[in-house]
Amino acid sequence: MSDQLSGRLLAAARVLAGVSRAELAQVTGYDSDTLRLFEVGGSALLSPADSARLQSVLDDFGVVIVPEAGGMGAGVRLKFTRQDTKQITRLEGEGGLIGSDDVP
Repeated sequence: MSDQLSGRLLAAARVLAGVSRAELAQVTGYDSDTLRLFEVGGSALLSPADSARLQSVLDDFGVVIVPEAGGMGAGVRLKFTRQDTKQITRLEGEGGLIGSDDVP
Protein backbone atom coordinates (compact mmCIF):
# COMPACT_ATOMS: atom_id res chain seq x y z
CA MET A 1 0.00 0.00 0.00
CA SER A 2 2.93 2.35 -0.43
CA ASP A 3 1.85 3.53 -3.90
CA GLN A 4 -0.28 6.62 -4.04
CA LEU A 5 -3.87 6.44 -5.17
CA SER A 6 -5.25 8.48 -8.07
CA GLY A 7 -8.80 9.72 -8.44
CA ARG A 8 -9.48 7.26 -11.26
CA LEU A 9 -8.27 4.32 -9.18
CA LEU A 10 -10.39 5.47 -6.25
CA ALA A 11 -13.49 5.64 -8.44
CA ALA A 12 -12.76 2.25 -10.02
CA ALA A 13 -12.10 0.62 -6.65
CA ARG A 14 -15.28 2.02 -5.13
CA VAL A 15 -17.43 0.85 -8.04
CA LEU A 16 -15.75 -2.58 -8.14
CA ALA A 17 -16.49 -3.05 -4.44
CA GLY A 18 -20.10 -2.01 -4.98
CA VAL A 19 -19.80 0.80 -2.46
CA SER A 20 -21.60 4.10 -2.94
CA ARG A 21 -19.77 7.37 -2.45
CA ALA A 22 -22.02 8.05 0.56
CA GLU A 23 -21.09 4.71 2.14
CA LEU A 24 -17.39 5.35 1.55
CA ALA A 25 -17.76 8.82 3.03
CA GLN A 26 -19.41 7.41 6.14
CA VAL A 27 -16.65 4.85 6.70
CA THR A 28 -13.71 7.14 5.94
CA GLY A 29 -15.00 10.30 7.58
CA TYR A 30 -14.47 12.26 4.37
CA ASP A 31 -17.31 14.37 3.06
CA SER A 32 -19.05 12.86 0.01
CA ASP A 33 -18.25 16.00 -2.01
CA THR A 34 -14.57 15.66 -1.07
CA LEU A 35 -14.57 12.09 -2.38
CA ARG A 36 -16.29 13.26 -5.56
CA LEU A 37 -13.57 15.89 -6.03
CA PHE A 38 -10.90 13.23 -5.47
CA GLU A 39 -12.52 11.04 -8.14
CA VAL A 40 -13.03 13.76 -10.73
CA GLY A 41 -9.38 14.70 -10.24
CA GLY A 42 -8.71 11.81 -12.63
CA SER A 43 -5.07 10.90 -12.75
CA ALA A 44 -4.13 13.45 -10.07
CA LEU A 45 -2.53 11.70 -7.11
CA LEU A 46 -4.03 12.10 -3.67
CA SER A 47 -1.76 13.15 -0.84
CA PRO A 48 0.15 10.28 0.79
CA ALA A 49 -1.99 10.57 3.96
CA ASP A 50 -5.30 10.56 2.03
CA SER A 51 -4.06 7.73 -0.17
CA ALA A 52 -3.05 5.54 2.77
CA ARG A 53 -6.32 6.23 4.60
CA LEU A 54 -8.49 5.39 1.59
CA GLN A 55 -6.45 2.34 0.60
CA SER A 56 -6.86 0.96 4.11
CA VAL A 57 -10.65 1.28 3.86
CA LEU A 58 -10.70 -0.14 0.33
CA ASP A 59 -8.69 -3.08 1.61
CA ASP A 60 -11.42 -3.68 4.21
CA PHE A 61 -13.95 -3.69 1.35
CA GLY A 62 -11.89 -6.40 -0.38
CA VAL A 63 -10.23 -4.26 -3.05
CA VAL A 64 -6.53 -4.51 -3.88
CA ILE A 65 -4.71 -1.71 -5.70
CA VAL A 66 -2.39 -3.23 -8.30
CA PRO A 67 0.66 -0.99 -8.78
CA GLU A 68 2.20 -0.10 -12.12
CA ALA A 69 4.65 -2.78 -13.22
CA GLY A 70 6.12 -4.30 -16.36
CA GLY A 71 5.01 -1.44 -18.59
CA MET A 72 1.38 -1.81 -17.46
CA GLY A 73 -0.62 0.83 -15.64
CA ALA A 74 -2.04 0.56 -12.16
CA GLY A 75 -5.41 -1.07 -11.58
CA VAL A 76 -7.80 -2.56 -9.05
CA ARG A 77 -8.99 -6.08 -8.36
CA LEU A 78 -10.95 -7.97 -5.72
CA LYS A 79 -9.21 -10.03 -3.05
CA PHE A 80 -11.76 -12.82 -3.34
CA THR A 81 -13.20 -14.72 -6.27
CA ARG A 82 -16.97 -14.69 -6.80
CA GLN A 83 -17.11 -18.23 -5.42
CA ASP A 84 -15.26 -17.15 -2.25
CA THR A 85 -17.64 -14.23 -1.83
CA LYS A 86 -20.70 -16.48 -2.19
CA GLN A 87 -19.28 -18.89 0.38
CA ILE A 88 -18.47 -16.10 2.85
CA THR A 89 -21.96 -14.62 2.41
CA ARG A 90 -23.54 -18.03 2.96
CA LEU A 91 -21.52 -18.68 6.10
CA GLU A 92 -22.20 -15.22 7.53
CA GLY A 93 -25.92 -15.62 6.91
CA GLU A 94 -26.32 -19.00 8.61
CA GLY A 95 -27.42 -17.54 11.92
CA GLY A 96 -27.50 -19.61 15.05
CA LEU A 97 -26.08 -19.02 18.48
CA ILE A 98 -23.09 -16.79 18.84
CA GLY A 99 -20.41 -18.32 20.95
CA SER A 100 -16.73 -18.19 21.57
CA ASP A 101 -14.46 -19.53 18.84
CA ASP A 102 -11.98 -20.71 21.48
CA VAL A 103 -11.73 -24.46 21.79
CA PRO A 104 -11.06 -25.71 25.35
